[in-house]
Amino acid sequence: MNKNNPIKLTKRGFHWIDERYKLTDLFSFLKKKSVPQYRATIWYYFGGIALLLFTVQVVTGILLLMYYKGTQDLAYESVKYIDTKVNFGWLIRSVHSWSANLMVLSVFIHMFSVYFLKSFRKPRELTWYTGIGLLLLSFAFGFSGYLLPWNELAFFATKVGTDIVGEVPLVGEYFLKLLRGGEDVTGATLSRFFGLHVAVFPGLFTILLALHLIFIQRQGMTEPEDWKSKPVSEKQQIPFFPNFALRELIIWLIVINILAILAVFFPWEIGNKADLFAPAPEGIKPEWYFLFMFQVLKMLPGKMILINGEFFGILMFGIGGLLWILVPFWEKRTPIGIRNRLLTYFGIFVIIFIIIFTMLGFYLD
Repeated sequence: MNKNNPIKLTKRGFHWIDERYKLTDLFSFLKKKSVPQYRATIWYYFGGIALLLFTVQVVTGILLLMYYKGTQDLAYESVKYIDTKVNFGWLIRSVHSWSANLMVLSVFIHMFSVYFLKSFRKPRELTWYTGIGLLLLSFAFGFSGYLLPWNELAFFATKVGTDIVGEVPLVGEYFLKLLRGGEDVTGATLSRFFGLHVAVFPGLFTILLALHLIFIQRQGMTEPEDWKSKPVSEKQQIPFFPNFALRELIIWLIVINILAILAVFFPWEIGNKADLFAPAPEGIKPEWYFLFMFQVLKMLPGKMILINGEFFGILMFGIGGLLWILVPFWEKRTPIGIRNRLLTYFGIFVIIFIIIFTMLGFYLD
């Protein structure tokens, strides 16, 4: 009777695993880790939130993959079958769609918090670049997954989005055909996007995520710049495990509740099936995280400084994106006196710009 005691069985099981995989060393490592405790500590949680939502994406995506058919003839019908015939299928699809949007939002917030906390500075340049790569892949997930239901809105939004890619000079036409699998958005485009969404992008995302987490574990959390002149005794730290980990777990539970509320009370609609020969309906717009770019390009005149207005807009977005990505390099070449102010003003300008044009894109036809 005593041998079957659950506590003893658990200890024996842990000892068996620990003997082979040295879990005790892992727990000792976690206990030694600490997190800076100050007014900006709250921003550290958004990286974990993005990781949680990516996990939700993977789990729900696998469940949807059991029923989804990635062909022009069957894609819409398979999604409709998931929504109407599969037990809780509508809920799983809604959770998948909402978690995708929340993941992009949390990655956005995480990126801006890293920027304003100056966490891209030496020696964390590679952490910044892997983070930017994860953000771009999050966009790629959203763009490729948007077409998979093969509904009217997704079809024409994908057509508009790929048309913009075609405006890129020199390589635009090549990438347009590469994305679409031909001249137009067809079943070949759907198959191509399906393969990218379920195989290529998850693989690349997993590799970058692993590198990103390794860099963070090796270098630790960023400390405030004014801590450099403080003695160790004045730096407030909290242990990563269990203190920070338990707080993060509570935030994860809150996020899961928000996700459940959105999925249940605002289920994702399927709309009408795409018709390749039908005219585009009015008010076609991309997902919210592409809306600010879409609205800017829409508002530009046909000609600007003797070049096509849309091309000018893409060029400006390309230069701005490159400046943002390369901030660890140009920032350290900026005079020390204006460095922090320049970074702050630049970051605030980008946030205000994105918010204003996203709202304009949402409310204007």
